[in-house]
Amino acid sequence: MDTALTLTNDMKLVLGLVGFTMAMFLFERIRADVVALIVLVILGLTGLVAPEELFGGFSGNAVMSIIATTILGAGLDRTGALNRLASWLLRRGHGIEQRLLLMTTGIAGLNSSFMQNPSVMALYLPVASRLASRSGLSLQRLLQPIAAAIVMGGALTMVGNSPLILLNDLLVSANNNLPSGMATLEPLRMFAPLPVGVALIAASLLYFRFYGDKKLREETETNVAPARTESYFASTYGIEGDVFEMTVTAESPLVGMSLGEAEAMHDAPLMLALQTGSDTRLSPPADMRIWVGSVLGAMGARQAVHDFAQNHFLRLSSRLRHFGDLFNPSRAGISEAVIPPTSRYIGKTAAELRLRKQSGISLLAINRDKKVMREDVRKVALRAGDLLVFHSIWQDLAVAAESRDFVVVTDYPKGEQRPHKFKIAMTIFAITILIALTSKLPVSLTLMTGVAGMLVTGVLRMDEAYASINWKTVFLMAGLIPLGWAMDSSGAAAWVAGHTVERLPEGIPVWMLEIAIALLTTAFSLVISHVGATIVMVPLAINLALAAGGNPTAFALIVALSASNNLMTASNPVISMITGPANYTSRQLWRVGGPLSLVYTCVVVLTINLMFWWGARGG
Repeated sequence: MDTALTLTNDMKLVLGLVGFTMAMFLFERIRADVVALIVLVILGLTGLVAPEELFGGFSGNAVMSIIATTILGAGLDRTGALNRLASWLLRRGHGIEQRLLLMTTGIAGLNSSFMQNPSVMALYLPVASRLASRSGLSLQRLLQPIAAAIVMGGALTMVGNSPLILLNDLLVSANNNLPSGMATLEPLRMFAPLPVGVALIAASLLYFRFYGDKKLREETETNVAPARTESYFASTYGIEGDVFEMTVTAESPLVGMSLGEAEAMHDAPLMLALQTGSDTRLSPPADMRIWVGSVLGAMGARQAVHDFAQNHFLRLSSRLRHFGDLFNPSRAGISEAVIPPTSRYIGKTAAELRLRKQSGISLLAINRDKKVMREDVRKVALRAGDLLVFHSIWQDLAVAAESRDFVVVTDYPKGEQRPHKFKIAMTIFAITILIALTSKLPVSLTLMTGVAGMLVTGVLRMDEAYASINWKTVFLMAGLIPLGWAMDSSGAAAWVAGHTVERLPEGIPVWMLEIAIALLTTAFSLVISHVGATIVMVPLAINLALAAGGNPTAFALIVALSASNNLMTASNPVISMITGPANYTSRQLWRVGGPLSLVYTCVVVLTINLMFWWGARGG
């Protein structure tokens, strides 16, 4: 036993890498996917993982399952399934708030059992916006229960979230280092965690029904305007909905200026359109020139626009003779969009992204941590969780949103792209689930069968499938998986587990260890993301179970489920996506999400113990 617990250089190196990963994730000096790549390279160069196995993470079942679930979700989205869902919820809710809340959160939880959590949240933001605008519910009372249900629903299947997808690969690799005579750890079937998921969703619904909704209502009594309307944008951002036309006269100092220079002038209104000769543009590029006779489409308070026009020799008209068609609300308007943690926009300014030139979108304001920025917004570097206010033609917005670099919160008029493929998509999805239930095929292969079906039947095009894949998640996961292998093979996990058990008081019950492991994993996930927490903690939990006489699979499953138990900070991508749209403060998130996280831990440990006790009794 003592030799096994001697700290070797390999163990020191692996534990050092774990420390480095945690520090980098915490201080965000380097992007998470780049950190994963650095760890991967160091593991290869030091020989901790054999070169022929090093890139196994990229071809592993976990990464393939992530790719497949993302593409399947995109296929369902293309058929307008979520638009139908919002309409159906409104019809069935019959205007009763509690009923609408219960149905929406319950169905969001079910949706997340086969799709990645951030993807489900992205689809539900406009659904929630539509529900809020047509019912008495505010977005604050809708979004946190939906986000919680999505996190809980991820526990219904082995493909509901990244930690569970990873778990089987980590269980299989743990078999290489088990003590001799120990039975091998079997990979878990697709619906193995179902009882836990059902218990979690039920707990979440009950929590918000009897406690959480009351807390959210206390916080939001002042904020009752639910709809994304002109009055909402005026009160929140000071953006008035009135549009005016200003014709440039020969005396105007604006003649010869670029639109960007005119916008930078003191007290300039929002310049949303420009007509020069026969060239009429909504969201014109900043380098477009203004000449005598040019017509500017400006938005702002009547008096402010009137003063600007008078001071700069512009003829003002409140009748839209030139831009009436362009500013028709069914064709164009104001929208809000949130920047997800995976966006390529992070760290770049609107000027660098050339949003107007490339996408035909004007950035009017940025809402960051409840602070609204209106001045020089095109020069502000964007961050994850920022809420952006756009003005654009709806069609241009829909095209730009396909990149998934921002998620539109506002429910805007958009044609359902392939509604005629809805039945085909649902049939393929149902067959995929049936195969997963009845066959012994690997989960990744089952899901890829569904992907192939959607591509062959034209529900989705190959380019759209590529675009839907979140490569940042793929690299993060594939880069860190070998770190979990090295934790196991170097003996670092066994060393930490052995020393932990030695320091524990005699006769400590196994369930107390399980709760400690669950809480430690939750704490890790707040710092190093749910993927990182799973990869570091699963080998540790398996070794701890072996040392303390517990069930290694039960311990590992507790870790994988606890890694998603972050319902109160923006390090969870789902929570970061709702903070801006619903204007939550971190105090609100902790006040409602903190107690729910403790409920989550208790439900997970209790249900898993019941499952494994029942399984052992049945066996």
